Amino acid sequence: MIARARHEKAVLRLLRDFPIVAILGARQVGKTTLAQRIMELEKGPAEIFDLEDPADLARLDDARLALSGLRGLVVLDEIQLRPDIFPILRVLVDRRPRPARFLVLGSASPDLLRQSSETLAGRIAFHTLNGFHLDEVGPDKLDRLWLRGGFPPSFLARSNEVSLNWRRQFIRTFLERDLPQLGVRVPGTTLSRFWSMLAHYHGQVWNSSEFARSFGVSDKTVRHYLDLLGATLVVRLLPPWHANVGKRQVKSPKVYIGDSGVLHSLLGIGDARDLDRHPKVGASWEGFLLHQVLERLRAAPEECFFWATHSGEEIDCLWLRGRRRWGFEFKRTSAPTLTRSARTALDLLELQRLYVIHAGAETFPLHAKVTAVAASRLIDDLM
Repeated sequence: MIARARHEKAVLRLLRDFPIVAILGARQVGKTTLAQRIMELEKGPAEIFDLEDPADLARLDDARLALSGLRGLVVLDEIQLRPDIFPILRVLVDRRPRPARFLVLGSASPDLLRQSSETLAGRIAFHTLNGFHLDEVGPDKLDRLWLRGGFPPSFLARSNEVSLNWRRQFIRTFLERDLPQLGVRVPGTTLSRFWSMLAHYHGQVWNSSEFARSFGVSDKTVRHYLDLLGATLVVRLLPPWHANVGKRQVKSPKVYIGDSGVLHSLLGIGDARDLDRHPKVGASWEGFLLHQVLERLRAAPEECFFWATHSGEEIDCLWLRGRRRWGFEFKRTSAPTLTRSARTALDLLELQRLYVIHAGAETFPLHAKVTAVAASRLIDDLM
């Protein structure tokens, strides 16, 4: 059992301010475990409904009757399976006095649930739960976390082989069962091919025309495939930042497989030796550390970008919050340097700080505004 104290505190804080809190994340990422821990910490009346359990579904045949008499904290797991409950929740939380608060768990993003939850505007807050982070497993487990990814059953598996087998089964179940349950009508075989192809473009700028030619469909269709995987939180899209710098800038997003372990499974990588020899090792390192940095910063999606020009200047990640404007580069090297591209971006984007996250053991300055941060020291040295 690995404690997830940061997420526990965040959800408890939201429950103090909102009558309904939604924990969203991919399947098997630990939402139910987190909810059970919240129930323990609340130390009051609590009830949980698993909407994949036929007995609980039967109890909710008349959802208003079943829920209206409950007190304390009510947990509804896999809420996307019963979107008809959302209007009922609105009625229940508008009662005065309010006898219950609701914690709903869903395997979909806020975008996918918006149509069902639009009646809850002002009443619901969202918290996204991703896989394990470096500050949860410890810096000494960095290589293991990178190879296996953050899904708890994958990271905690007794061997790399067991971990890889779990991830393969996760991918299959996700495509064959989970997506159809969410109303996705694209054949699983099509999305399997698309997801695998996407893994080979991990860390690159999205090119819809190239994917459309490979699949023999329109640009709009492959973008729909991409949006489906993004909405279900297994793919990350990093949008481009456009600055007034007098240069032609890239306008398409960068695409990353959301979990490094799933990426390695899609690429057929089973152990550290395979990973070190794979041509996508640099891109995998970039995507893994991008996730770690954004989790460390508690960055919201609307704060995160990349920046690139057609003449070659680029920054892997640009984080904007208030007056803060920080850049990040990710290098699979033990001897990072300040590149000409990074110097240009530092000036053109008027960055306050630039961090180069690298594979070496030490953190040291490269410039008055630039620090090379060892990945193993990310938690201590980033801020």
